[in-house]
Amino acid sequence: MVIKSSAHYQREYRKRLRQKGLVKKEVWIRPENSRELLRIEKLLREDRDQLKPEGGVSMSEKVDFWSTKSLYEALSDHEMTTTGRARIELIDGVDASLHIVMTEYGDLPIFLTVSGEQIIAESVLWPASDVVDVAAFNDAVLRTHKYFPLSTISLDRISDDDEVYQMFGALSAASKLQNVVLEIEVLASNVLQATQAYMEFLDVTAEAV
Repeated sequence: MVIKSSAHYQREYRKRLRQKGLVKKEVWIRPENSRELLRIEKLLREDRDQLKPEGGVSMSEKVDFWSTKSLYEALSDHEMTTTGRARIELIDGVDASLHIVMTEYGDLPIFLTVSGEQIIAESVLWPASDVVDVAAFNDAVLRTHKYFPLSTISLDRISDDDEVYQMFGALSAASKLQNVVLEIEVLASNVLQATQAYMEFLDVTAEAV
């Protein structure tokens, strides 16, 4: 499988936003307000006459604990998926997972699993081999990853010869559906922001195409 760096998805994400006629505006906020900013940003991407207040609670949000299958069914019916902002696939097996393609974010792939009382969403940042100075990069991550709300970074081995840096988030398997969706969207946003923040540590010529 060809592993594409998150820089590829960042370029695709920006390209699609420009094609929609959107413009970038930089804002400065307190870190704890990041979730609220993401919600407002999504609203401001809509045409003015399409802005609507959020509706009531869905019946699908009354699940005590999600399973991977029940979460797949609920997300398949959610506005994020039905409007084409994301595509979702159930990968069945002993350890079932969801493969979510974030079309809004340049087709960035996210994998989501339900394990006991926890939901984990994760996305590959880049292969470890793309990092020029591993020690300096790891030091920078430890000092700065707190600026990416709800997400953290890990180094994971995917084969005997390959390791990748991933960004992931976790929440309770009893969470409301809307909170699960927010976790997914925040993760996608954080992956692209992390790519920009840590670009100086990467060998951009090593990116797979």
